[in-house]
Amino acid sequence: MKLVCSQSDLSTNLSLVSRAVPSRPTHPVLGNVLLAGSEETQRVNLTAFDLSLGIQTSFAAQVEATQQVADTESSTLTLPAKLLNDIVSRLPEGEITLWWEADEAEEEGQGFSATLTSASGHYQFKGMSAQDFPDLPVIATGEEALTLPVEALSQGLGSTLFAVSTDETKQVLTGVHITQTDEALEFAGTDGHRLAVVQAQSENSELSNQNSELAVTIPARALRELERILGTRTHSDLVALRWDEGQVTFELGDQRLTSRKLEGDYPTYQQLIPSQFSRQMSVERRRLLSSLELVAVLADQKNSIVKFSLDSDNQQLSLSVDAPDVGSAKESMPAQITGESTDIAFNVKYLMDGLKALKANDIQMQLNSGTQPVIFTPLGGLKMTYLVMPVQLRS
Repeated sequence: MKLVCSQSDLSTNLSLVSRAVPSRPTHPVLGNVLLAGSEETQRVNLTAFDLSLGIQTSFAAQVEATQQVADTESSTLTLPAKLLNDIVSRLPEGEITLWWEADEAEEEGQGFSATLTSASGHYQFKGMSAQDFPDLPVIATGEEALTLPVEALSQGLGSTLFAVSTDETKQVLTGVHITQTDEALEFAGTDGHRLAVVQAQSENSELSNQNSELAVTIPARALRELERILGTRTHSDLVALRWDEGQVTFELGDQRLTSRKLEGDYPTYQQLIPSQFSRQMSVERRRLLSSLELVAVLADQKNSIVKFSLDSDNQQLSLSVDAPDVGSAKESMPAQITGESTDIAFNVKYLMDGLKALKANDIQMQLNSGTQPVIFTPLGGLKMTYLVMPVQLRS
């Protein structure tokens, strides 16, 4: 099989699928990328799969079956992903030719020898047969499917992924929970200390099976790779989301990402959000974030705690950090405060992460006491709720 394509096309698509190649493959073939050329469509398919996350893409190329490899099996092979990607990414822009044939030295075509040539270079690789490469999971077309715009999916992921847990012992919390409501997609991410919930408007969404409800928890790693793919698309592009009992796939034109679903019941997070509050504050988001970044310099020296002092009489918010043996810091800013004055403390990193995701000029903070959940929401724009558990202040 012979392929002729541009260096940029091959490099871009190799970089994309290589993110699904495991760093320590349990089987040698999983460290490879699967290449499949089609004379009929004049396209090349690239696939990588670590048995949990799979990425597949295709691009246009001149595809020609040579006399030595005219059979269907020999139109595919696997090559070492890292080695191939490292070389192709360093080649100059221009035309690349890649061809391969069965290696007669190997038993019954189980080995392949691939040759890559550019305007100035010549490279040879030892490949492996595609027969041992696992198939990506396929979800039957009759199963549930949801079509939604890239913008809605990007909004939901960008505003919840930061809040998921990194503790692998709490598997279900290491992913984002996605559900479908009548008017929006709802995304939720939590690590047990904070919770981000976003309703991304999906007027253009269409659920193919109206008798089924979307409720899936997808690993954060897979969704971060999906975010990268979405970043190359326009907001109006559509994504086809399919799922069954164990898998979920996202299809965007010639690209497909497949991932296992996380098992277990996701927490009933709506019950954690208080329905009434005795205090409320509105403040400029960027001013608050900038002040947090300043005092966090000292907070990081000793601990990660910042104290909020809400002064209802003077309509002022003060942020303070006290790090014994290091120093202290205080920043103040105007705020619109209702309810009694109070002090409350937070993990400063949790606050900064949430403020970066809120995406609004002004935000609202709602609370009851220094030991109960606190809610941050944007004033206008994205419909998002960010819940943070406060840190108990020592007397």
